[in-house]
Amino acid sequence: MDIPGGCHCGNIRFTLRWAPEPAEIPARACTCSFCVKHGGVWTSCPGGTLEVTVRDDARITRYAFGTRTAQFHVCAGCGVVPLVTSRIDGRLYAVVSVNALEGVDPALLKRAPASFDGEDEAARLARRARRGSPACDHQDPYGPAGQ
Repeated sequence: MDIPGGCHCGNIRFTLRWAPEPAEIPARACTCSFCVKHGGVWTSCPGGTLEVTVRDDARITRYAFGTRTAQFHVCAGCGVVPLVTSRIDGRLYAVVSVNALEGVDPALLKRAPASFDGEDEAARLARRARRGSPACDHQDPYGPAGQ
């Protein structure tokens, strides 16, 4: 199942290829201070792939805090944060905002809070590698910034 999405102005677009077709889509409402302030609710498909296209890279702000192991990609044009990336062992992984998904039946979304307090950096990276959607590196629009 291909799930399109992106920011409001269309500068950042993505296609999440969900495999196999989901009976439900986990929607993790992160409780960190950044996600709470931005309404961050994230999903990913470890068995799928994520392709991202960017119209104007200069209109993207990358924000990292805490362990600085993840990059929040903020569209400077419309302010939406459609995805977060993390480079782990040379591979790029991502989660996408369920609020940026398009054409998804809301009944498929299984919302639940997600707290990662107390995770050390190694545990955090292992979780992201296990749960994140592999992002297509061959067209990684974020280059080294996804690290």
